[in-house]
Amino acid sequence: MRQASYKLNISTRGKGLTDITENVRFMLDQGSIADGLVTLFCRHTSASLLIQENASPAAHRDLEAYFEQIAPESGDYEHDEEGPDDMPAHLRTALTQTQLAIPLLDGKLALGRWQGIFLFEHRRARHEREIVLHVMGE
Repeated sequence: MRQASYKLNISTRGKGLTDITENVRFMLDQGSIADGLVTLFCRHTSASLLIQENASPAAHRDLEAYFEQIAPESGDYEHDEEGPDDMPAHLRTALTQTQLAIPLLDGKLALGRWQGIFLFEHRRARHEREIVLHVMGE
């Protein structure tokens, strides 16, 4: 059993989904593990990771609109030191996930045909986000 770790830096454009599938594939191509498990971990409390539809922009818009409804910036939040988008961003992260586990088969991510890996930025401003990848296998 071998393992490897990588750091992936992602620049976001502000709120929304950023497809990081190819970034993850590129990092995995640097190693020699063909079969195992890839774990991705987002090192932030106002951004999250999703496996989501990778073909339809409408699916992304609907997802983003849904999160605007369930965690609106207009809410009456006590925690607002960093602005009106701060607490809604934390709520959205709590409702999604900061880690993913994806099997690696024959050197490829075992994603379905319409699946992609996305960083879901929950803040309005651009951010630099760090994702840690850990791969274990043979």
